[in-house]
Amino acid sequence: MITVREIAGPNELEICRALRRTVFIEEQNVAEAEEWDGRDGDARHILVFVGDTPVGTARLRTVGTLGKIERVCVLAEARGSGAGRALMRFALDRMQADPDLTGAKLGAQTHAIPFYESFGFEAYGPEYDDAGIPHRDMQVHF
Repeated sequence: MITVREIAGPNELEICRALRRTVFIEEQNVAEAEEWDGRDGDARHILVFVGDTPVGTARLRTVGTLGKIERVCVLAEARGSGAGRALMRFALDRMQADPDLTGAKLGAQTHAIPFYESFGFEAYGPEYDDAGIPHRDMQVHF
């Protein structure tokens, strides 16, 4: 069973950070200085669970009238389980419920563009390097 919810305090923020360490720092070789950008305190964090096990996370911030979905990750062993879809649906539902937001944006690793397109996101602008990984900006309007 897959469940998603916002974190409940600093102990769960550490779970989010551990998931990000595994996926971004250890698996994708992102430098620690790039991953720990100092913005965690200004964000809402969500966790996705398979059963009782946390397998993924994302962080949500507001930038002007757009929600920004960042640090989306799912452990390798949970990819393909629907956990990532549930995580994104939860994030978008939270943002769409905010009357001050007109849409959402994210920086997508280029291999994940089709995944985000399935939620209505459209890529714009040129491809760019972020932490040694090719990305494109994407946006969806509500």
